[in-house]
This record gives sequence, structure tokens and C-alpha cells, in this order.
Amino acid sequence: MSAKGPALAGFFIGFLKVKGMSELTLYGYRYSVYTRVVSIVLHLKSAVYEFHDFNPFEKDITDLHPFGKVPVLDHRKNKIFETNATTRYLDRAISGLALQPDKPYELALQDQIISIIDHYAYEPMVRSVFAHRVFRPLEGLRADEDIIKDGLDKSKKVLCVLEDFAGRKNIFDGQNITLADCHLLPMIDYFQQSDEGRVLLADFPHLSKWWSIVSGLEMATATRPIFGITT
Repeated sequence: MSAKGPALAGFFIGFLKVKGMSELTLYGYRYSVYTRVVSIVLHLKSAVYEFHDFNPFEKDITDLHPFGKVPVLDHRKNKIFETNATTRYLDRAISGLALQPDKPYELALQDQIISIIDHYAYEPMVRSVFAHRVFRPLEGLRADEDIIKDGLDKSKKVLCVLEDFAGRKNIFDGQNITLADCHLLPMIDYFQQSDEGRVLLADFPHLSKWWSIVSGLEMATATRPIFGITT
């Protein structure tokens, strides 16, 4: 996805609040769900950090990440890339709210959910449904209805699996926030911005309840990217 179009405006609200002198620097793309995952963790840790916006679809950033991806974290001149490694590092390195369960089984559930999100949710929910139904039209590009349909079909299976987790009451309760919540929140946020995604999500009561809680938390509102029409 490209961020060049005149129909895109805004920034992560949270980044504006926390920029300044810091030992932490986050290199990312303002509309990237994975950049937002890390920003949510930083917000929950009340960390002060600088943010540098890079669109990896337009700029070569292999000097930061060997595969040209975002986000990348710099902490005291130590660069860390790959979102899962970064969020776990931040949870260990920065004091404050613990974002990983201390019980082995619940920790395994968290890791399992994050793996499901990365491998099975991101492509259909974000790259297919959101990108084609919401993001591309904002740029003045045509949506591919076949890609959207395929994305919705694949998203339904993912939501079924996540609904089962959300119904167990030992994770996704909207109160005891873990890294699993941090990873899923940006995906669902983008997915439900499409009419089809919002309707499909409503078929899953446990996930819908989780979303109704977390979407109103400061970790969601302070890191939400703003899309708007420029004049």
C-alpha cells in the first residue's frame, strides 16, 4: 500500500504526544498495523520515544531492516526488528505493566494467538479486505471485489478460531491486557472499518464484546491512525 494519495492525512496521536529526547526510537510507517502493535506496547509501558515515519513501499530502509520491513526499534543504539521480538523485548526491558501471562498455559495461548494473527489474519483481513475496501479508494484506486470476497471467506475461519479463544475467559477479557490484545487490536480496527468486516465481526459475540471494550481504551484511541480528506 502506498501513502502518496492526497486523500490521506493524519498521524498516530500517541506519537505526537511522546516525541522528544529519548533512549527509544521507533522507525515505522504510520498506517502499518505492525508499527501500531509496537506503539500500543510503548503506550502501555508509558515509554517516551521518538518516532520516524518511513513508507517501506516507497523508501529503501534496508539499512534498518535487512528485508526492508517496519517497524524497527532502536534502544540505546541496539536495533531490534521483527514485531514479535520487539514487543517481547519491550515487555522485559521496560518496567511497568506486565503484558505477558505468568502461567505457562496462558502464555502459550498468547503466543498461539499471535502466531494465528500473523500467519492467517493479516493477509485476508488487512491486505485484502481493508486495503481494497477502505485504503485503495482513499487513494483513488479501484478495489478488487474478488480479492475482497476471498479475504472475507478466509477471515471468517480466522474469526471462528479467535472467537473460541475469546470465549474461554482466560484471555481476551478486555481487562487483563496481554501482547495478544496488542497484536489483534490493529487488525480488527482496520477490518471493521469495512462494511463487510463490521457485519462479519458482529456474528462473533465474544470477539465483539472484546472489541467493544478495547476499542474505547486509551491504548486504542491514542494510537489510531487518522484518515481524512485533505483540501
